[in-house]
Amino acid sequence: MVSKLFPLVVEGASVRRGRKVLVGPVDLIQEGQGVTIVIGPNGAGKTSLLRMLHGIARLGSGSINWACDDIEARRRQAFVFQSPIIMRRSVLGNLAYPLRLTGMSRTDANARATAAAHEVGLGDMLARPAPFLSGGERQKLALARALITKPELLFLDEPCASLDGRATREIEAILIRTSAAGTRLIMSTHDMGQARRLATEVLFLLNGKIHEHGSAEQFFAGPETAQANAFLKGDIVE
Repeated sequence: MVSKLFPLVVEGASVRRGRKVLVGPVDLIQEGQGVTIVIGPNGAGKTSLLRMLHGIARLGSGSINWACDDIEARRRQAFVFQSPIIMRRSVLGNLAYPLRLTGMSRTDANARATAAAHEVGLGDMLARPAPFLSGGERQKLALARALITKPELLFLDEPCASLDGRATREIEAILIRTSAAGTRLIMSTHDMGQARRLATEVLFLLNGKIHEHGSAEQFFAGPETAQANAFLKGDIVE
């Protein structure tokens, strides 16, 4: 299927906070397939980059252009935060909410929400108040809610950062299925094992700039720069 969202072309884009540049200038092209994993030391600008690309961080300079207009582009993408945003509703209510916003009937929204809950392992928790879910369950709910409108692109900001091994494995399984079904993923992580398992390409950020960008196979086989090589070895990189 021909993408209506990609390619994404970023030229000289940056985000500032006061006089401080959080990320940029960034030049980047993203196509419509695969999993881009964004890595780098703490403070490198990973979250700011994702927020900038998604349009929830105001550009200080440069441009971000999609294959469609900005309003349509926003409809075709979703964002999962490190700390999931949970509404004070049931699991079913959380999942049905974005569908109801599109004008879908309550009956149809609840039916699709029920199916989505089962897909992520929350099928027996439909009536449970979402604020009482465990950390892993909350993240699965946030992921299911992001995917329920069938976005073409999904941003994820370290979605497994505070999860145990079992919950991380379950989230990764959902992401692998999502990518295989055709949704483009752009995700930050501090977990190099996770990056190796999921990535088809890697963005290595350092001091707010893309220091290295290439296929996951080439990057993990041997980074081109000393800084990226040191980072993979677990050394402190500044």
